[in-house]
Amino acid sequence: MKKTPVFLHLLVTNMLRLRAICPSSWRVFQFRPISCEPLIIQMNKCTDEEQIFDFIERNKAILSEKQVGCAFDMLWKLQKQKTGLLKNVEYVRDHPQFLTLHNLATNKFKLMNDDTLVNVLYVTQQFAGEAHDPLVEALVTEAWRRLERFDIKLLSEFSSCLADQHLYFSPLMGKIADIVHRNLETTQDLSSLSVLMVNISSLISRQFQQQLVNKTELLFDTIDSSEVNVAKRIAEFLRNVRYHYQPLLERCNNVFLSNVDHLDLDSISKILSVYKFLQFNSFEFIIMAKKKLTEMIPLCNHPASFVKLFVALGPIAGPEEKKQLKSTMLLMSEDLTGEQALAVLGAMGDMESRNSCLIERVTSVLHKHLDSYKPLELLKITQALTFLHFQRKEFFVKLRELLLSYLKNSFIPTEVSVLVRAISLLPSPHLDEVGISRIEAVLPQCDLNNLSSFATSVLRWIRHDHMYLDNITAKQLKLLQKLDHYGRQRLQHSNGLDLLWKELKSLKGNMFPESLLEEMIATLQHFMDDINYMNVVEIASFISSTDYLSTLLLDRIASVAVQQIEKIHPFTIPAIIRPFSMLNYDPPQRDEFLGTCVQHLNSYLGILDPFILVFLGFSLATLEYFPEDLLKAIFNIKFLARLDSQLESIGGMDGAQQQIYKMLAEVLGGINCVKASVLTPYYHTVDFECILDKRKKPLPYGSHNIALGQLPEMPWESNMEIVGSRLPPGAERIALEFLDAKALCRNIPHMKGKSAMKKRHLEILGYRVIQISQFEWNSMALSTKDARMDYLRERIFGEVKSCQQSSTFLASGTIFAEDNSSTDSSWGMV
Repeated sequence: MKKTPVFLHLLVTNMLRLRAICPSSWRVFQFRPISCEPLIIQMNKCTDEEQIFDFIERNKAILSEKQVGCAFDMLWKLQKQKTGLLKNVEYVRDHPQFLTLHNLATNKFKLMNDDTLVNVLYVTQQFAGEAHDPLVEALVTEAWRRLERFDIKLLSEFSSCLADQHLYFSPLMGKIADIVHRNLETTQDLSSLSVLMVNISSLISRQFQQQLVNKTELLFDTIDSSEVNVAKRIAEFLRNVRYHYQPLLERCNNVFLSNVDHLDLDSISKILSVYKFLQFNSFEFIIMAKKKLTEMIPLCNHPASFVKLFVALGPIAGPEEKKQLKSTMLLMSEDLTGEQALAVLGAMGDMESRNSCLIERVTSVLHKHLDSYKPLELLKITQALTFLHFQRKEFFVKLRELLLSYLKNSFIPTEVSVLVRAISLLPSPHLDEVGISRIEAVLPQCDLNNLSSFATSVLRWIRHDHMYLDNITAKQLKLLQKLDHYGRQRLQHSNGLDLLWKELKSLKGNMFPESLLEEMIATLQHFMDDINYMNVVEIASFISSTDYLSTLLLDRIASVAVQQIEKIHPFTIPAIIRPFSMLNYDPPQRDEFLGTCVQHLNSYLGILDPFILVFLGFSLATLEYFPEDLLKAIFNIKFLARLDSQLESIGGMDGAQQQIYKMLAEVLGGINCVKASVLTPYYHTVDFECILDKRKKPLPYGSHNIALGQLPEMPWESNMEIVGSRLPPGAERIALEFLDAKALCRNIPHMKGKSAMKKRHLEILGYRVIQISQFEWNSMALSTKDARMDYLRERIFGEVKSCQQSSTFLASGTIFAEDNSSTDSSWGMV
């Protein structure tokens, strides 16, 4: 037997000593095959999973950490090349040689370089079957140890791995946010930064949010115009932080429009979802999306893809497309999963589609899966079915039982508020002792969102009991008092506008409880010196939604606009002007304020969305301000053609309006003596119209009166008399306008700008205008049909009374004004 050379004995002895002294160093000097390249080249030639698994089986004893990483990479590349139905993730995951590869990675992950480590983590997560894979946990821990040395690309990839595990609020994601913040100034890779922005969006401060937006604007021109994914992530980030930042949204929208051919169903669906959430209007994108999605209808023959198409296309589809979508969905409805049925129901709500057959089919699927839905999903189901007037008793009985069982075991304020809100929408919205005690238990932990939600729900409950049971209990009133106490306490302890705004910005002002609205306005006034160019648009939008006239806040908004106009983006000017228009208020420096705003926007009039431009013109008209450049931009043939292509005939009368219509017909002596939904020559729609001769007798219109529920015809398409045409001597044309709660400010009986301007215009057109407030109509004094009939006779045939009469019953109607979320109920007490 040939002896081993002495130097090899010495080498082995020395290496064993080294291993004993420093185990970590030993790993660096482990023996490797002479060349890694041949094995990797062999792997790269594999064309399916079986070849890769055969390769692993033959070479498992000699595979290095680099080759293990390559094997994971190859397996995932093969999956990405396959279409949905051909993917075989479970087959790969359950293969014996995948377990071998898994074990090799467990033994060698500490030797992997940073790129290989993160890539193996990503691929392992894609194939993982267990909720807690030990390898995934080990890889995350090792990556955390190396985090500071990751470049931005690798950091973004690692953050996506954490996002896949829903670790958005973890300390590790917080550490990543800190690294991004420290290195933001030197970051130049917008693609990687956009990934990080989405993943850390739940953890960042308002200041950091603005820094990210500013950096994105600086880097936007560095990306290729075909980078659709980057633009999608930027839009998604803005949605996550609830920031309607028009300049960035416009730039993202331009990227989408430039790459129409590369947008698939999934991309269009996500973009439409973001636009809806942020209330961003792009007519061009809607038209493009509608065309592309309509072309996909015959191609989507699987429930998963068709549901996604139904949800995306349904709300923007025309009548024929909607009919086709609903008929196809009826055929597929029995094959829907619980998640898909919920998505379809939500889309039907957006479409305002009350197709009874489809609703029944979808709710039967929902009923089967009802126990599997989470509280927020149950709220969505309740909201949609309420809106669609679904009335199957056994479904609501089971839904109520499920909501109450969740409520009894819930201790999280947001979840409790969601459950209580859902219960309040049910046909029988009562809460038992356990429900009330559960609300009271979480009140000290609630933010303004939760408190507002609770107040709205309790008020809805009180209103139901008052209407149907003629009863309001002491427990209900006591709970309202507690809500009021904690709300005031929360507002009074606010430390600054930024922290306060974090809670307020997701609230709609008209949903804020009446009892807290004044306190909230007072708190905003306390911090109004902190209103500046960075937050003035959001504050103005919020004030618009409150219906509360605060001259101090509006004066501050006007002052900021005048002094800091150069720092305010022109596209946000309409939102700044809106509260002044809505609340019918002129600030002291009115002309300077409006002139500065309009001048700042003038250069962009030609590229504004037609709806936004018309809305701006309308807002300024309510303030009786008519800038020449704006009028020229609107009354322009090309612009009017663009606008005309966006307009549809929408509308019609709901049930309550039809009941009022019948009452007016009875008062006036026949259905041919009253017109409904009359369109005037200048496109105001009058709720109801009648004509009285000089003896105060109603004049009939003839056979061309509009039928119940129909849309008004355009003046040039109808033989109806146009306002301004000759009436008999002494006759007068009367417009009856029924004003809902949104027509008046919430804190004082001050008519808002839209209603005031409409009244002026109608009077110029020759109408005698009778405006009737919802509070009058729903007051105790007009609680019977006879009382309402007498009231209508007095207003139409008697002396004209001041519109200030609207305020007479404000106190008695207040309880019904608390919840403005349901327009169906505003006039529903007829």
